[in-house]
Amino acid sequence: MAWSPNTWKTRFSLNIKGLPYKTVWVEYPDIEPLCKTIGATAAEKRRDGTPLYTLPVIHDPNTSAVLSDSAAIAQYLDKTYPDTPTLIPPHLDALTAAFEDAFWSVFEPGYGYIICAAMYDVLREGSRPFFRQTRDKVLGKPGEIEPGSEKRAQHWEKNRVGIHNIAKWLEMDGKDKLFFAGNDAGITYADITVAGFFMWFKKCCGEDSQEWADIRAWDGGRWKRFMEAFESFEVVDVGEELAL
Repeated sequence: MAWSPNTWKTRFSLNIKGLPYKTVWVEYPDIEPLCKTIGATAAEKRRDGTPLYTLPVIHDPNTSAVLSDSAAIAQYLDKTYPDTPTLIPPHLDALTAAFEDAFWSVFEPGYGYIICAAMYDVLREGSRPFFRQTRDKVLGKPGEIEPGSEKRAQHWEKNRVGIHNIAKWLEMDGKDKLFFAGNDAGITYADITVAGFFMWFKKCCGEDSQEWADIRAWDGGRWKRFMEAFESFEVVDVGEELAL
């Protein structure tokens, strides 16, 4: 199942542009070996300075290009396939880069406990031991925040406040603006960043979950309308298993 917010950013980018692609399903322990094998650079660094290989990664057979990091991939797709919908308008490239940092800054870390517990439940067996080992080091034990607990409710309320702050950005000009570049501009990469975050909760917590119902209801139903604009782009191909 496709659930990661970062890989969803690239999946949305490809679907919105209408570019054909094939998904290769990769388990957590195989990400670094795969990236090294195909020549994908590490998108981030760990706290100790060592390279951190992450997904998404694309290989474009038309150009032989291999790219990592969803924002860099979006820029590449715009440049290489200019006759498709633009994800990052040239005059908004700097603001789009700043937006990603600003977006994550409105959240306090507690939401991670909630989503990581939900992520573990949807992972395949090949990824579970790796995920538990690496995430417990950072977040403690996500399962300690049980549904219905006061601590969980406190973290979820802070998540609501963070998302409400993003809604206020969209309301700065006093207009009913659904997309960050304006309704006339349609979906851009800034919107995709937010949609990827919401897909994380939709897929991991479940479409019938209270968490997903909450998100859709927040800010007067703004986010329900927002995600409805992405429904036709939630296409997931069958793909194939990784063979290293």
